[in-house]
Amino acid sequence: MKINVEVDCTPEEARRAMGLPDFTPVHERYVAMVQETMEKGASPELIETMMKSWAPMGEAGLTFWRQLFDMSAKSPRD
Repeated sequence: MKINVEVDCTPEEARRAMGLPDFTPVHERYVAMVQETMEKGASPELIETMMKSWAPMGEAGLTFWRQLFDMSAKSPRD
């Protein structure tokens, strides 16, 4: 027997129904901090340091994304 259940709700409604915490204030503060840093004219070194600390898996994650962007920049565009 196979039963399918379809639930039509917003992500906010789903989060509440599952009892997950609301990280909206944390997200808003994070975005504000990034905007603040960029508006102050962050140096490339500061941006790299921020990305290393914020990137998933730290340095390994940053290296992965750098290689991915490098590969996409080198590929021919149609």
